[in-house]
Amino acid sequence: MAKYLISFPAPAMDIPEEDMPAVGEAARAVIREAKNAGVYVFGGGINTDAAPVMVAADGTVTHETYPQTRELDGGFCVLELPSREAAVQWAAKIAGACRCSQELREFGYDPES
Repeated sequence: MAKYLISFPAPAMDIPEEDMPAVGEAARAVIREAKNAGVYVFGGGINTDAAPVMVAADGTVTHETYPQTRELDGGFCVLELPSREAAVQWAAKIAGACRCSQELREFGYDPES
């Protein structure tokens, strides 16, 4: 089985504030369903209150990011699924709950991960 990243950037969730509690509950319901199905690996949202840092091989920490990930925010989950088709189905469930399209990526297989 492969692991899939299902994610969205924060600006994609253009939801009226009064709808956020319902969206949150719908999203948590899909995650509970994934957990009950035994396909949930982990997930969450990027904490934008904690600034990202770059850590070098020697342990040096700098307050920067790669230019491509400067805007990395939003929510994500990792599911372990038997096929890309199953991943598309789960991504569609999450898209419905979050009311925004989801990006789907497959992790490369590594027997030690």
